[in-house]
Amino acid sequence: MAKCKGLEQPIPAAPAPEEEVKAGTQLITEGDLNADYFYVVQSGTFNIIISRGEEGPQTVGSISEGGSFGELALLYFAPRAATIQAKDACVVWVIDRKNFKEILAQSSTAMASEYVKYLDKVEILQPLQDEEKMALAKALTEMSFSKNEVIFQQGEKGDAFYILIEGQVSVVKDGREVTKLAASPEKASFFGEKALLSHEPRNATLQVISDSAKTLTVDKMSFDMILGPLEELRTRGKQGKSKLEGRAKPAASSSSRKFGLITRKDLRRVGLLGCGGFGAVELVEHGGDTYALKALSKGYIMKSGMQQNVLNEKNVQIMCDSPFIIKLYETYNGTQSLYFLLEPALGGELYATYNKKGLFGKDGHAKFYVAGVVNAFQHLHSKKIIFRDLKPENLLLTELGHIKLTDMGLAKVVVGKTYTTCGTPDYFAPEMIASAGHTLAVDWWTVGVLTFELMAGHPPFESAHPMQIYQKVNKGIGKVNFPPKCKGVVEDLRTHHQLREVGLDQWNA
Repeated sequence: MAKCKGLEQPIPAAPAPEEEVKAGTQLITEGDLNADYFYVVQSGTFNIIISRGEEGPQTVGSISEGGSFGELALLYFAPRAATIQAKDACVVWVIDRKNFKEILAQSSTAMASEYVKYLDKVEILQPLQDEEKMALAKALTEMSFSKNEVIFQQGEKGDAFYILIEGQVSVVKDGREVTKLAASPEKASFFGEKALLSHEPRNATLQVISDSAKTLTVDKMSFDMILGPLEELRTRGKQGKSKLEGRAKPAASSSSRKFGLITRKDLRRVGLLGCGGFGAVELVEHGGDTYALKALSKGYIMKSGMQQNVLNEKNVQIMCDSPFIIKLYETYNGTQSLYFLLEPALGGELYATYNKKGLFGKDGHAKFYVAGVVNAFQHLHSKKIIFRDLKPENLLLTELGHIKLTDMGLAKVVVGKTYTTCGTPDYFAPEMIASAGHTLAVDWWTVGVLTFELMAGHPPFESAHPMQIYQKVNKGIGKVNFPPKCKGVVEDLRTHHQLREVGLDQWNA
């Protein structure tokens, strides 16, 4: 038995038959679209080979006993990123796509079962029934901290509850240490529970005093959506009725727009804004107001398998009402196309503007645009919507130069973790590459990548080949050379990627 990176459970022998591989055999070919298998190396060594244009194929690394390869193409439905060739005689375990997905699901359940053991030790959670504890366990996020790192500060708004599972922390109040908390197998050390009752300010600072520490964390909104308010939990015993049946659903925008007020036949065409393989975007007018009418070819949607993306885009945008997100006003169903009537952004794409005006490296512009993205994400996350597709091409500008987030095709409502690998490889967070489940926090990672790109003119982990991008991401941002003005901002966002709260004050010059 062996362990696969990103999976906590050993791979079962039944769905993983052994296969002997002769030296020189290529199990995976770069660019191959038929990605049906994942491999775990039992013995021997494989070379990782990447084509480099005129330079030809080059060996960039190797995989030996206990290593694995092929998972990214299975998860991402993308071409193979490199050629994998046996350096000598090897033995591998072979897992097909179906069993690979089942193993991921089993791993998630097994990890949640381990988390339940910690929940069992938390006194305020004793009234929970078994199925409620499992639901809560699946929403927990494991966070890692280094020595002297502050988990939260006295006076800041409380929004998350923590269970200490490794290490030791100091509790400091008004500049004085009042106690220490240490992880223990016998008794749970937890803190921040008042955040589950209200958003009142933290009454102490928590700082790591061991070499490292780990916590399990859940925010108030996730807790309430799964179990209901904590005060209700306190009033019932273990025999009380489960709250799972009445779990809260994310609400639509409080200022929901009424659909059906603008008919397609009443729109007057003003001009063409753009076109692509999906269809065209026209500038239209109605009642003195202008809109962008986006036409999506039904044939293109079917051919590209984008049905779910289009539904996501509609459903998510209906929920949103933010000045930093493109608004959806109407949808229409035509004979050959679907139509979205959208808020126009006549300033064009942010990426095109940066290239045309040479704005890369200008920190004032970067802070202004990133602050807009932060506002957009705060709005989405308040509704438990994860975006997952941030890149300069998905940021539009109004005629006044204000930022607007667009393209909700990969967005979805999430409580806890989700496991679909999607987005742009340059912007992948480590947990997405590890296929261990990701949360809203991946959006903050992408904000860090965007900030770097706006300052440096290229992404921090840039490479012509996805496999090399993933390797660089896994090495961490410590290996990245930051533009001087960019480092502090991106490192602040790395901290927020671990589920801290970011306010606009961090973006002030």
